[in-house]
Amino acid sequence: MNTLNGIDLIDKQGLDLLKNKRVGLLSNHTGLTADLRPTLSVLQAKKYSVTTLFSPEHGFQGHLDENVPDGIDPATGLPIYSLYGERKKPTQEQLRNVDVLVYDIQDIGCRFYTYISTMGLAMEACAEAKIPCVVLDRVNPINGVDVEGPLADTDRLGFTAYHTIPLRHGMTVGELARMFNAEKKIGCELVVVSCEGWQRTHFLDACGLYWVNPSPNMRRLQQALLYPGVGLLEGTNLSVGRGTDTPFEVIGAPWIQGRVLADALNNLKEPGIRFTPLVFTPTYSTHKEKRCEGVSMFITDRSRLRPVRLGIQLALTLRKLYARDWQAERMLGLFANRECHQRVMEGAPVNDILALMDRHTRGFKTRRKSYLLY
Repeated sequence: MNTLNGIDLIDKQGLDLLKNKRVGLLSNHTGLTADLRPTLSVLQAKKYSVTTLFSPEHGFQGHLDENVPDGIDPATGLPIYSLYGERKKPTQEQLRNVDVLVYDIQDIGCRFYTYISTMGLAMEACAEAKIPCVVLDRVNPINGVDVEGPLADTDRLGFTAYHTIPLRHGMTVGELARMFNAEKKIGCELVVVSCEGWQRTHFLDACGLYWVNPSPNMRRLQQALLYPGVGLLEGTNLSVGRGTDTPFEVIGAPWIQGRVLADALNNLKEPGIRFTPLVFTPTYSTHKEKRCEGVSMFITDRSRLRPVRLGIQLALTLRKLYARDWQAERMLGLFANRECHQRVMEGAPVNDILALMDRHTRGFKTRRKSYLLY
């Protein structure tokens, strides 16, 4: 059976909570049914009165890679309030014509992918306005079993770390909404419309669902799987492939020797992945228009690949080979965990760092049990 996301259940069954209410919709181009009809169109076809639109990072159409301005939806004339510009949270004035807020955005299963932060902040605004928030659940495309990485430190929380969860959390947005609401004591009247037919072991390609780029540089399922590890290095002076055709599948810099790095990484015999040297020139972002050497990463067995472990191995290897050139201290921003980051800076044995992260994930797996829906 093909998997149905929350919007597909609304399409089939409707939702009484939305009847005769002024509906706000926080969504983007990923808000689609299994047959690719936009969530906005489905709600309007159901005769629900959508009055206000909100957009996350990258905008309502999902193609911007910069701060997003407010706008008007050309098809409907509805206002679109950006939550990735001057503000990250809906204002009470913007919710004035909203009786219930609906959230429908595809996540990729990584803590620093900002759509889940936008969801949490929107839930806070709903609680303040005393209106319900309906989260239309969507599958976790990199599965709901594997959990990896340290918890964010409580004093490092922010827009790329909304809550104390691991880098790879293994939860759906609906499950995260339940956790946020309870553990952060948001007090939102929360309704989650669950998926149908999804099993936690499923990657997106087992679901019969289309891949839609959730952001401009997230173009394939393989990139989503690599992202919790490779993306961890973003913000340092290392290209992670932005400005190439394969973001998050390559890394490089002008000061790297591709063959040296590829040999060092392959000698680690990391499960599920191999590396080949390459030369590339990013057209934008880090090292724009500069010749970079580095490695291309090929997933050979995704069931064995642990992307956060991969990210740690990449960091330790870069630290060893290019200590003078690589600005590893800037990795703390997305790591959001001082102890693990310090171990990397010291060049600690990888197994020591993994043991520390395992203690974090064991506790988290116990914490998350009461919030799981599948």
